[in-house]
Amino acid sequence: MTTTMRAYVATSARAHPRWMTIDRPTPAPNEVLVRVHAASINPVDRNYQLMHRLFAVPVHYPMILGNDFAGTVVQLGSAVTGLKIGDAVYGRTPHARTGTFAEYLAISSVAVAKAPVNLNLTAAAAVPLVGLTAYQALHEHLQLRAGQRVLITAGSGGVGSFAIQLAWARGAHVITTTSQRHVQLVENLGADEVIDYHQTDFSTELHDLDAAFDTHGHGDAQRMLKVLRPSGRLVTIAGLPPFSFGREQHLDPLRRGLLRAAYLPMSRRVRAARVVSHFLLMHSSGPQVAWHTALIDAGQVQQVID
Repeated sequence: MTTTMRAYVATSARAHPRWMTIDRPTPAPNEVLVRVHAASINPVDRNYQLMHRLFAVPVHYPMILGNDFAGTVVQLGSAVTGLKIGDAVYGRTPHARTGTFAEYLAISSVAVAKAPVNLNLTAAAAVPLVGLTAYQALHEHLQLRAGQRVLITAGSGGVGSFAIQLAWARGAHVITTTSQRHVQLVENLGADEVIDYHQTDFSTELHDLDAAFDTHGHGDAQRMLKVLRPSGRLVTIAGLPPFSFGREQHLDPLRRGLLRAAYLPMSRRVRAARVVSHFLLMHSSGPQVAWHTALIDAGQVQQVID
């Protein structure tokens, strides 16, 4: 096996990333070395420098970009169990350690799962980030149950398309927004009601919902407060995080203060609406990725490739 590899690297916070030849990583005892077949590109990959500055995630340069991947295990750390050389795997790197835009990736074995049999590795690479985000929003924060009514914005997007399917699988009544050209797509994924956001403001049409998932931003979270019942739940991945998020992420006092000031108007609206609001920063989880594998191979969830 070669000792070098090609990788897409940022050498400093201000440097434009570029392809470079660098040393191939060696897996630690709890890691596997994966030959990367494919890696998806998500908004976080385009805005990595802003995300790291905003949330004070430690960055060590040179930094290989990329978060999602699918590939083949080519080397095992001495403490790894449950995987073997040749296994097709996929996953999402932890926040503090990117690196999937490269020929090889060393990653903790608990962050990966065996890839679905029913997807090729290119399609599988587009599952982890959006799948984990949808799972954690619906299961961990919205605590969605059968029979509840949930609004998911931007249903034809990566996260939205997964969230519709997972919410439908839980027996929820799913409402989504999309453009007219994607209505058939989101209906096929399981949406019970579809609102064309070009024609209709959902906040004037809906009321007394149990849950809402903002995947779009652009003021959707504020309008969602109008359609939720008291004690309803809201999760956003696109709006401003609350002050509590700063404490959870151990931001410095200055960042926490700026966050408090920026979020104050939304905080007042949340209290007035008497809803439970969360900002979701998705975390890596091999077991949750494996949960998606089971659904995909059972034909209960499909990946939408644009």
